[in-house]
Amino acid sequence: MAAMTEMEKQQFLADLHVGVLSLNDDTKGPLTAPIWYDYEPGGELWFIISPNSLKGKLLEMGVRLSLVAQSEKPPYKYVSIEGPVVSIDESNEADLLAMAVRYLGEDGGKQYAENSNASGGIIVRVKPERWLS
Repeated sequence: MAAMTEMEKQQFLADLHVGVLSLNDDTKGPLTAPIWYDYEPGGELWFIISPNSLKGKLLEMGVRLSLVAQSEKPPYKYVSIEGPVVSIDESNEADLLAMAVRYLGEDGGKQYAENSNASGGIIVRVKPERWLS
């Protein structure tokens, strides 16, 4: 398989994939977990989590993390990014709805957002600095 160009890597990451997030946990080794995420080429990657989850407890400004997105069918491809957390803010219903619609479509996303509790979540933004494919 030919190496992806920088733009191809960014477009692949922007496409719909479940991401696999990896965070360092000094007490147990890396934590790796699937997450929904969003990314626009040239921008920051973002995702929503609970601050009370293990992921949420390990995240703070400046923490470096990795995320990989992969295709599940041939021809197999992946893109991995690594970079620092650049912002952590409270999430809101609009953030949750946008993410749910991205993954579940208009109807499924609206239903998911209506049945989920958006309060208390955080939106984490990451600046991709290192790219692998």
